[in-house]
Amino acid sequence: MIWICYIVMLAVPYLLSGINTSIIVAKIKTGKDIRTMGSGNAGLTNTLRVLGKGAAGIVLLGDVAKAAVAVVIVRLVFLFVGGIDTTDHALGMTWVENFAVFMAIVGHCFPLYFGFKGGKGVLASISAIFVYDWRMACILLGIFIVIVAITKYVSLGSCIASSCYFIISFIFGFLIDHDPAFIINTIIGAFCGGLIVFRHHENIKRLLSHTEKKLGEKSK
Repeated sequence: MIWICYIVMLAVPYLLSGINTSIIVAKIKTGKDIRTMGSGNAGLTNTLRVLGKGAAGIVLLGDVAKAAVAVVIVRLVFLFVGGIDTTDHALGMTWVENFAVFMAIVGHCFPLYFGFKGGKGVLASISAIFVYDWRMACILLGIFIVIVAITKYVSLGSCIASSCYFIISFIFGFLIDHDPAFIINTIIGAFCGGLIVFRHHENIKRLLSHTEKKLGEKSK
C-alpha cells in the first residue's frame, strides 16, 4: 500500500496547488485573464495591484489553503495508509512532506488546468512550509518581511527568502533535529528556492534595470 502514499505525495500537492485562485477571481470579476493584466503574473501581488484589496484577500486565502491542505493530506495518507509518521525526525521520512512542498510549488507555477502558466509559487511555498515545519517558515517569512520593509521590493524579498530555504533546511536537519534525511531535505530546499527564483527572472531583470515596481505602486 505504500505505493499509494507516494502517488498521493506526487499528485495531490500538484493538482491542488494548480487551482490558481488569482486566475479564477480575475475571470469572475472582470472576465479577463490576470495573465494579460499588469505584470502578467497569476499571483497575489499582481492581483493586489490590478484588482484591489478585496480580490487580493480572496487570492491570499485560496493560495494559503490549497498548499497547506495538500501537505496535510500527504501527512495523513502516509500515517493512516502507510503507517509512517512523516513528522518524526528519527525515522528520516521528513523528506516526504518537504517533497510535497516542492510539488505544491510546481503545481502553482505550472498548473495543469491553465496551460501550465501560473504564478511564482511564493505564497504556496510559505503556507506549505508552515505545515511542514513552522520554525523554518517563520524564519523565511521574517527574512522576507525585513527585505521588503527595507527595499519595498516584494520580488527581491521573495528571491532572497527562497534562496535561504536550503541553508535553513541544512541547519535544522543537521544541527538541530539530527534528521537522517537532512541531505535530501537540503537538496529539495535548493530545488524549491531555485524554482521560485527562476520564476522571478523577469523581476530580476527589472530590478537590475531599476524598473521594478515597489510595494504599493499601481500597475498601469
